[in-house]
Amino acid sequence: MVGLEFLDLSDNNMSGTIPMSLEKLYNLKYFNVSVNKLYGEIPSGGPFKNLSSDFFIDNEALCGSSRFNVPPCPTSSKHRSNRKKLLLSFLLLSIAVVFVPMTFVLLWIRYRRGKSVPQQADLLSTISRERISYYELLRATNELSESNQIGSGSFGSVYEGILRSGTAIAVKVFNLQLDAAFKTFDTECEVFCSLLHRNLVKVITSCSNLDFKALVLEYMPNGSLEKYLYSHNYFLDTKKRLSIMIDVACALECLHRGCSLLVIHCDVKPSNVLLYEDMAAHLSDFDIAKLLGEDEEYGLDGLVSTKCDVYSYAVLFLETFTRRKPNEFEGDLSLKQWVSYSLPGAVMDVVDSNLVTQTGSRLQMELDVVGSIMKVAIDCCAESPARRTNMKDVVGMLQKINIQLLAC
Repeated sequence: MVGLEFLDLSDNNMSGTIPMSLEKLYNLKYFNVSVNKLYGEIPSGGPFKNLSSDFFIDNEALCGSSRFNVPPCPTSSKHRSNRKKLLLSFLLLSIAVVFVPMTFVLLWIRYRRGKSVPQQADLLSTISRERISYYELLRATNELSESNQIGSGSFGSVYEGILRSGTAIAVKVFNLQLDAAFKTFDTECEVFCSLLHRNLVKVITSCSNLDFKALVLEYMPNGSLEKYLYSHNYFLDTKKRLSIMIDVACALECLHRGCSLLVIHCDVKPSNVLLYEDMAAHLSDFDIAKLLGEDEEYGLDGLVSTKCDVYSYAVLFLETFTRRKPNEFEGDLSLKQWVSYSLPGAVMDVVDSNLVTQTGSRLQMELDVVGSIMKVAIDCCAESPARRTNMKDVVGMLQKINIQLLAC
């Protein structure tokens, strides 16, 4: 309203104070607020220097300059404003004295830690603060071409790609022709937003519109555990297999902890265990995961419980150390029974022959350790869910066995 010249608000039963900001209306020639219920100081700068006292008569308690025929204000609002500014300045100075040195210390600690973080992590940190558009995902994955496809599941396919920044990513695209894909997308988003853990595949961002839904994931350059178990071009020794199993146990323990959200994965298998550059294992693919609130876990007569994941983990464990798939066995014989019949005396009959590399006393030491590992797995797939070891205890037991293995 900087061009305002005439303003008549008289005889309006208005209450409150006259805003000091009206002093900036330099074109104001006529300003009448008489016969109201106004109080407080009358502005004196700008156009108010030339206004008549008649424009302010018959108000409740106006004060200010004597030329307006009103009493002086007991304490000028400008003085009050100055005191507030002084108090605020003192408060800010006090905060600065306390927090500025602390901030420098925290930044220095973060800088020191950051020097040891791989470059890939820095790039991912940058990406996470950005939105990645649908068209950028198409460009990065060569229009979602088959040559870029690295996996497929019940509800979609996964493509590898490279962003303009040079960062490798995996893009999980959901098949929206399936009604369940919408719920699955929402489930995975909720899981990854609620739970952060070094052994869960990290989600960089999501891309969603009416016709397209995708998760942009951290790329796992070493593929899946399944590739390493069943390809003749790869080999994992006992220590590495145990390390991977500890990583998966840690991931499940995080899911089952239920601090903010209790998650049951429901699909623990080698193809869903992905390996990073350093061979650290990351649990992925929450397509059919169940999300439960506190005190909502189902038991024997219900649909699902964390004990289901414990059983699946045990089968994964046995598969990893025997290199035998659960569906290889016929009739009533299962992978669990085949292994348990050979424990503790005939571990060598069931363990992956590629792992038997030692001789003499060192061979027996290693077989004893592998036998202890198998025993943990057998305890996790007890017929009664109540007797199955929980993932927190599994992590503790495997870490102790890992110390023994490192001493072999």
